[in-house]
Amino acid sequence: MINPDNKAVSRRNWLGAMGKVSLGTGLMAFTSNTFGSERSTFAKTTGNDIGARIYNIRDFGAKGDGKTLDTVAVQSAIDACNKEQGGTVLVPAGVFVIGTVELKSNVTLHIATQGKLLGSADGKQYHASDAIPLDSGWTMGDGNVGLIFAANADNITIEGNGIIDGQGAQFRSETKGVLPPAGITGNHRPYHLLFYQCKNIIVRDISLINSAYHSVRVCMCSYVKLEGLYIRGKVIHNNDGFHFIGSTYMHVSNCDVQCQDDACALFGSCKFVTVSDCSFSTRWSVFRFGGGEAENIAVSNCLIYETYGCPIKMRCSPGSRFENISFSNLVMRDVTGPISIGLGNVQSSSENGKIATPGIIRNISFNNIHATVVKPVPLRDSEFSSKYNPGEIFSCVVLNGVDKGFLENISFNDVHITFPGGGTAEQAAVRDVPKIAGEYYQIGIPPAYGIYARNVRGLTLHNVRLTMASPDMRPALILDNVEDATVNGLSAQGQKSAESLLRFINTRDVLISALRVLTPVANVLQVEGKESLNIKIDGGDLSKADKPSVFAAGADAQAVRLN
Repeated sequence: MINPDNKAVSRRNWLGAMGKVSLGTGLMAFTSNTFGSERSTFAKTTGNDIGARIYNIRDFGAKGDGKTLDTVAVQSAIDACNKEQGGTVLVPAGVFVIGTVELKSNVTLHIATQGKLLGSADGKQYHASDAIPLDSGWTMGDGNVGLIFAANADNITIEGNGIIDGQGAQFRSETKGVLPPAGITGNHRPYHLLFYQCKNIIVRDISLINSAYHSVRVCMCSYVKLEGLYIRGKVIHNNDGFHFIGSTYMHVSNCDVQCQDDACALFGSCKFVTVSDCSFSTRWSVFRFGGGEAENIAVSNCLIYETYGCPIKMRCSPGSRFENISFSNLVMRDVTGPISIGLGNVQSSSENGKIATPGIIRNISFNNIHATVVKPVPLRDSEFSSKYNPGEIFSCVVLNGVDKGFLENISFNDVHITFPGGGTAEQAAVRDVPKIAGEYYQIGIPPAYGIYARNVRGLTLHNVRLTMASPDMRPALILDNVEDATVNGLSAQGQKSAESLLRFINTRDVLISALRVLTPVANVLQVEGKESLNIKIDGGDLSKADKPSVFAAGADAQAVRLN
């Protein structure tokens, strides 16, 4: 053994000792074959690298041959690292088959470029964490099993250019009622990464492939950074990309996500969240908000493509609140939707004769959005087909308050959207739109091709352009029971044979300025309902319209003033 107190070491002796060092595990980490039990003794004697040592999982018995189960070896390396005040657990080149592994405080799991952690195809190798509760609330109602999980831990990092492969196809059954090859299904399936009540989490630069469930699930955590991740999961119907629950101070950047279900779901009270410089594709939603209190959230500089559900979907149930949320600099190409905000039905949520507290949605902004909306097609590279609802085939931007619920202060600035068209006169004639604020498609085919807004107070449309790829008989914009709206610089296409370009129903206190009618129409604005009043049209180019306004369903001609 080298004497750490002997400062005068000959060059020959030093090189001899170094010849026995495993360089793959760090300069000061000697292999067990060289020093046997003296490996830890040497490290403890110097103490200079405490908390910074490297623990190669091969030194703990891992084979990496793609066949041998290496769960125990990986867990042993993590445990040793955690016990010695942290450091780096190294996954070197090789394919290491594992079941459930627990990551612990102060541990960095580094997966080398040619290293892969391969989730076992045997469902018996996975187990739930006793530290992660299951309940019906917003904590872990979807399951508490992870391929790699951490609970009540701090200072965790997963990094490297390697791969975590969940073999998710082994957890999908081709026949309903029959267990899949892995032998487990439902909430017993493992997530790629599962974090519960952790603080200071970093996951960066790794590839997450074919999860059996969601790829990254973060529950009740704080100070989370997810950077440069490559996520591919189209083998299970609910392959989510990111799924956040009740977490704060989270930052997602430079990630590429292609998944089958929600790409970035935020449930519970998610606050102080940024998502930037990412690309997303999915069958369902990209940004999915559901329940709880979501506030102080900024999404910017993202590309959304081939998304055949609804890229931005907010479902605010009674008792929930969504506030101060910004979406800016987004490009959406080949999507359906593309935006749906629903404020839940209060009466339907009453229990024991008590009416639930109404939900709140306010201060939501959309800035510099360019979107091409299409009719849905099969999701590329998905291993199974999807059926589409009529509301997905004929979609539009929907702001949907139900009963006495009002969305407040919703703004669209520099938003340009091209829609596929194809809407019929029968679809345009619908006035009784179902009062449902659930999934975006449940209201059926919206009667507008561009924007349908119901029960909104404080709506701003500034420099919004609505066009269609093929003729559509539906109005470009419908305001139904909207108060205090500013429509400035709206440019829209319509049809000469359509009823009108715009339709306002029981809507009041609206200023329309700098309106541009892009194609010939019979009527610019049809006003309906006796509660419609104080609507002003100030300037713009209406030269392609036969009439500026018409009135129906009890609306008074004095409700509109044309300057």
